[in-house]
Amino acid sequence: MELAHPSHPLLRKLIREAPGTYYHSLSVGNLAESAAELVEADALLLRVASYYHDIGKTIRPYFFTDNQSDRENVHNELDPHTSAEIICAHVTEGDKMARESGLPRQVREFILAHHGTSVIRHFYQLALQQEDTVNIEDFRYPGPKPQTREQAIMMLADSVEATVRSKVQGGKVLPGREDPSVSSGGRAKQGQTLEELVNSIIDERISSGQLDESDLTLSDIAKIRQAFITTLQGIYHPRVDYTPQVVKHP
Repeated sequence: MELAHPSHPLLRKLIREAPGTYYHSLSVGNLAESAAELVEADALLLRVASYYHDIGKTIRPYFFTDNQSDRENVHNELDPHTSAEIICAHVTEGDKMARESGLPRQVREFILAHHGTSVIRHFYQLALQQEDTVNIEDFRYPGPKPQTREQAIMMLADSVEATVRSKVQGGKVLPGREDPSVSSGGRAKQGQTLEELVNSIIDERISSGQLDESDLTLSDIAKIRQAFITTLQGIYHPRVDYTPQVVKHP
């Protein structure tokens, strides 16, 4: 509970230097906690770890989309390998900051595991377009993969929150279930429903083996999916337009 208080020096630094990341961390905590309660995981540990999982981004905050706002994307001036190195470094730098601040091991482990050994796809694809040969390992997070159900939930919540928020801001999340009048090609151009998006993110983590070393069961994952969808629908539900209607009198 003490570590969850925003007066902690690391959280104060996060609020001051990377406010977008701080907001992301709070949102990840909400998602992770909602899922933890359904699968009997440690909800308090997950919430606290969520606050600290991205503290490494305070080293170079504007290299992460959380904090770019209206700024120009600095990665436009960098080659894909350099960009991937900077993105990967927020994990190891975050762990170093956590050690120096005396955070307990249980919290530090989330920092290293929240991306597992996944590939930074965006910069990997850029490199493939620009170079003849590319080593995929140059674009892989150092890991380890999540070792506990709590660490696995954190990975899923982090991926889901960041991707859904980005898609919503880009207008690429459809408001409801599939409209039978829209062709599959038309739907692909429009985007996905929130449920489809959450499911695709979790399925990718499963298929790439990122959850293999955790002890989540298929039943757990089904409950986590539903917890995420329910929580996100509460955040991103369609708003009612209360604009006054102009009535023309004869």
